[in-house]
Amino acid sequence: MQTVGGWLLDFALPPRCPGCGEITTAVDLFCGECWGSLEFLNAGCDCCGLALKPGDDGTCLTCEQGNGPLGRVRAAVAYGEVSRSIAMRLKYGRKIALAKTMAGMMKRPMHGLDPEATLVPIPLHRWRLWGRGFNQSVLIARAMKRPMDGDLLRRIRATPRLKGLNPTQRRRTVERAFALRPGAKVEGRPFILVDDVITTGATAEACAKVLRGAGASSVDLIAFARVLG
Repeated sequence: MQTVGGWLLDFALPPRCPGCGEITTAVDLFCGECWGSLEFLNAGCDCCGLALKPGDDGTCLTCEQGNGPLGRVRAAVAYGEVSRSIAMRLKYGRKIALAKTMAGMMKRPMHGLDPEATLVPIPLHRWRLWGRGFNQSVLIARAMKRPMDGDLLRRIRATPRLKGLNPTQRRRTVERAFALRPGAKVEGRPFILVDDVITTGATAEACAKVLRGAGASSVDLIAFARVLG
């Protein structure tokens, strides 16, 4: 039974739809319109997670030819109007509570990834961290309630924003931008990188390369949303 304090809090700060901000009846509950517009990503390629084509047998042709340093890549929803709103409101609108909403939606695609793996948030450079005040990937990873190492990876080189760059340009931009925390021991250990949005995966690949180069047994990637096409 809800307390008087709970009733007063709901009256003063009613729960709102994570997508559009419309008042709803419960925390983390989407309005019908926003919920209906979300595109949940189903299982596809065992490696990259993208939809399989006719003739593919569990793994797409691209991944059969080599998936780079990343193992499995998973995301909860496709990047669209609602998922973009959620990610932007967390990152730039300082709606910190949305990290918990995103983490909850990421539980489903986490199935199949190593349950013993340590979560590693994609790091921000200290200048961007100081300006924003927080790393959204850390908030999401923390809300997932699993073992996490929040500063295992460090962004040692400031890079320009990747928006508008093609995949090749993105990879070149983030090359050698990450390093392990001094003294970190990763050999033989599995890890799962955590991010809010996957665009091309260039940043995660650069992070995975550092971990695999230090002897990590596997490096997967989980995100809230993924840009398709």
